[in-house]
Amino acid sequence: MNILGFFQRLGRSLQLPIAVLPVAALMLRFGQPDLLNMPFIAQAGGAIFDNLALIFAIGVASTWSKDNAGAAALAGAVGYFILTKAMVTINPAVNMGVLAGIITGLVAGATYNRWSDIKLPDFLSFFGGKRFVPIATGFFCLILAAVFGYVWPPVQNAIQAGGEWIVSAGAFGAGIFGFVNRLLIPTGLHQVLNTIAWFQIGDFTNAAGTVFHGDINRFYAGDGTAGMFMSGFFPIMMFGLPGAALAMYMAAPKERRPMVGGMLLSVAVTAFLTGVTEPLEFLFMFLAPMLYLIHAVLTGISLYVATALNIHAGFSFSAGAIDYALMYKLPAASSNVWMLLVMGAIAFVLYFVLFSAVIRMLNLKTPGREEAGEQVTEEANSNTEEGLEQLSRQYIAAVGGSDNLKVIDACITRLRLSVKDSAQVNDAACKRLGASGVVKLNKQTIQVIIGAKAESVAEAMKKIVAKGPVAPVAVSASPVTATATAPVQAKPAAGKTVVETLLAPVSGTVVALEQVPDEAFASKAVGEGLAISPTGNVVVAPASGTVLKIFNTNHAFCLETDKGVELVVHMGIDTVALAGKGFTRLVEEGAQVSAGQPVLEMDLAWLNSNAKSMISPVVVTNMDDFSGIKLTAGETVVAGESRLFEIS
Repeated sequence: MNILGFFQRLGRSLQLPIAVLPVAALMLRFGQPDLLNMPFIAQAGGAIFDNLALIFAIGVASTWSKDNAGAAALAGAVGYFILTKAMVTINPAVNMGVLAGIITGLVAGATYNRWSDIKLPDFLSFFGGKRFVPIATGFFCLILAAVFGYVWPPVQNAIQAGGEWIVSAGAFGAGIFGFVNRLLIPTGLHQVLNTIAWFQIGDFTNAAGTVFHGDINRFYAGDGTAGMFMSGFFPIMMFGLPGAALAMYMAAPKERRPMVGGMLLSVAVTAFLTGVTEPLEFLFMFLAPMLYLIHAVLTGISLYVATALNIHAGFSFSAGAIDYALMYKLPAASSNVWMLLVMGAIAFVLYFVLFSAVIRMLNLKTPGREEAGEQVTEEANSNTEEGLEQLSRQYIAAVGGSDNLKVIDACITRLRLSVKDSAQVNDAACKRLGASGVVKLNKQTIQVIIGAKAESVAEAMKKIVAKGPVAPVAVSASPVTATATAPVQAKPAAGKTVVETLLAPVSGTVVALEQVPDEAFASKAVGEGLAISPTGNVVVAPASGTVLKIFNTNHAFCLETDKGVELVVHMGIDTVALAGKGFTRLVEEGAQVSAGQPVLEMDLAWLNSNAKSMISPVVVTNMDDFSGIKLTAGETVVAGESRLFEIS
């Protein structure tokens, strides 16, 4: 797993323990004297905040394990007790807060994934399998305790110094946090940043001598100075983003407003009530990055202003109206918390005016303003078990089929997927199913933003994949005119620049793509290009770039050129059935190659006798990223010398 993938998965694991906070806040709030005046209810809610580190250990261990195992959760608790008690024996000043829970949860989850099926000798068999996990986790955490007992104090001092610095920066520090928080939303890494700010920075000791860390903990423990990392989010989430939704609705042509109105209303109401804003943000995040930058700046300004006005507010889950009402009269809430509503009204107007102006000035393709043919169709019904299964199966197909899926995870609003090749993900198909957007973080890590049903869809996807394979939806490409007898040039518009000239990967006779005896290539569903009936034995790189994929049977490879053109060179039709015979790879996946460098070697005589057809398609799979393709090949081509086509 790469570093980005690790933090993506960590962010998802943090969601489970964070999800228990709303019920704790409800009990804590309703138990107060001004409501039910029942101290035992308030104490019940307070118990959650008192034991957050342990809850993180259990929750992270469970979600990090490969099947959300109870054994992993138990191991997380065991590891947490061993780590924390052993550390303070070495150094009583050590206090890792929720980080101790997160670390032991990761250790327990990883231990479960590695050794939950371990077989021990017969006389120790009782301790094998899942029973081995808490034992091993305890051993590993004992070692960690010995290390952290000596190593953690300077780290703890550094975290405290950093927290003191950002707190001492006051309004400026809060503003920077808000700005960076929104910028990290596309990657999902904001949860890691939030965990540090909300559960680690700052200390507060109550009358009983209990120490609380982090903005949320301190706020609900009664610290009147807490809230600088939370207060300014209320105006943005409750009012600003709904103003943006109204701007997008009004910017849509009148005849299209009914089509987008229901969607925009639902995400706006969700943001206002719950503070869950991702479904709304992803509607314009990638369609209009300028709007998202404005949104991030305004969020930073809101946190700056709230802190400068000495407003102290907090939330248990997110900055929506529900949390606002629950915390309004808590002891830690400042007397001027009502000013957040005034800030909200101003934020609503600012978002509406700025978004309206920028959308029209730059002619941004926000919902309802897409070109004809780009409209998102209504998503599949997921209200029933059958509908959920159908929708989940369609999402599997849209992300490249079950063969392309490696790991299926989800957080509140997004599918977090590890795939073999993100190029096989069909963005358009995902959006037709109702996704707000598709984020391709790298070649193996993607996120599909589908709203609050993300976890349900992810669980259904896991069950479907376990039952058997699901075929992928073909990745569509931009149409290019061609005849049935010879390749016809689809010339780029005047004034457009040629960014890449691609050479023939193999010597042979040129064949129009429509004549390839395979429907996927002939219909141009895989991509745009042409085919070659080879006469040579060596297959070369059509351009300089990176070999992203060489199929196990060595009959095809994918190349990304230095200019970003993505190519598939597929030697023959149905040659995968030959199990690699007749092909020899000359480079490995990930290799940097130059134009004309040999990539494959073929036994062409044997292949001509045994393959269904040796007509070999050469196609560009990401034509949507470019403006046009011009086919320049003659009737015959020479590998590494003849120009095949130009991309503009």
